[in-house]
Amino acid sequence: MKLYKIETVQHINTTIEECWDFFSSPKNLQTITPENMSFIIQDFDGKRMYPGQIITYTLKPLLGIKISWVTEITHVKDNSYFIDSQLFGPYKLWHHKHFFEPTENGVKMTDIVHYALPFGYLGRLMNRLIVQDKLKTIFGYRRNKVEELFNSKV
Repeated sequence: MKLYKIETVQHINTTIEECWDFFSSPKNLQTITPENMSFIIQDFDGKRMYPGQIITYTLKPLLGIKISWVTEITHVKDNSYFIDSQLFGPYKLWHHKHFFEPTENGVKMTDIVHYALPFGYLGRLMNRLIVQDKLKTIFGYRRNKVEELFNSKV
């Protein structure tokens, strides 16, 4: 199994509390996901993030094909980090760590995603041709949306 890694860092002009409040609420996932992916939360208990929480959603990541995705929040430390892992979905493995660190000017947010695709060689080829660029586009959209929401305030 070939394991891939994406790491992004973004500085957010807000307090750790405001940052945590936004990112630890699963309902805000839709806000930071590109609209053309048709991201819809199907099942979520409405509670603030906690270990063991299950979130199910549908999205259309490629060619308008609707897929289901189920993630579990596996670890949470308030105002510091949370980790989600795919239980069911398009990846053979998806493990996403979200870190939040107070700084002099706000918050340093770091995302680290480890992922693997199914289908061996075909999966590696799909990553090279489609998946890695799609993920870069999604994280780029997220970066821009976070800039708009937090860093464009005067």
